[in-house]
Amino acid sequence: MRRLSWFNVTSLTLGFAFLYVPMLILIVYSFNESKLVTVWAGFSTKWYGELFRNEAFLDAAGVTLRVAFISATIATVLGTMAAYVMVRGGRFFGRTLFSGMIYAPLVMPEVITGLSLLLLFIAIGLDRGVLTIVLAHTTFAMCYVSVVVSSRLVTFDRSVEEAALDLGCTPFDAFRSVTLPIIAPAVISGWLLAFTLSLDDLVIASFTAGPSATTLPIKIFSSVRLGVSPEINALSTILIAIVATGVITASLVSKRAIARQRQDQRAAVAGA
Repeated sequence: MRRLSWFNVTSLTLGFAFLYVPMLILIVYSFNESKLVTVWAGFSTKWYGELFRNEAFLDAAGVTLRVAFISATIATVLGTMAAYVMVRGGRFFGRTLFSGMIYAPLVMPEVITGLSLLLLFIAIGLDRGVLTIVLAHTTFAMCYVSVVVSSRLVTFDRSVEEAALDLGCTPFDAFRSVTLPIIAPAVISGWLLAFTLSLDDLVIASFTAGPSATTLPIKIFSSVRLGVSPEINALSTILIAIVATGVITASLVSKRAIARQRQDQRAAVAGA
């Protein structure tokens, strides 16, 4: 086993410090007594209480969670269907175009995506609000779900699915009873990723949101332009906790699925 050199350890430490020390400072100062975000005046949780009494932030948080849940669910359904077609569809007319349209939002700048969606909504006369944000977030989150699910389908053992078909299942029943439970960890991971991306989005939402629907990132950005308040530190800490919980949950689900798959393989080998 190769030992780590001092250069590698130093580089790794500096890299993690550059990424996570600002977050730790933000979390610490969210419990600051003072109104000044850079002056420590003692430990206090009063800014969390002030945050939960701020109607503007609560309304924006409600819109953000509603949009994230709906868009992540729709993106997961559509992304799973697209991944299944790309992996199991074989060669068909327009496959290259279809794949390009699925993966385009991955490399497309968010400004271009947001502007194009804004022009589309104006052209069809659709008023900007929760619906337009959901459509926009579904558009760019679907490709991430497709990548996650398709990577699982590529390594999927099709003999199990073929056995179900041989036993009389229809293709839909085989997918529902055999394929979907096996790829469920990838589907759940895709949903969590889409949910996190929707919570984090600012650029696309700023193009597609209307006066009646303001997401939390937009509200935070507009508030920070007037000065950082301790309430924003408290809100950012809560968002970090939500995202970290989602990442840890997805990691645990994936690890359990891999462990269960290895146990099944060992049982199959022992039975053979």
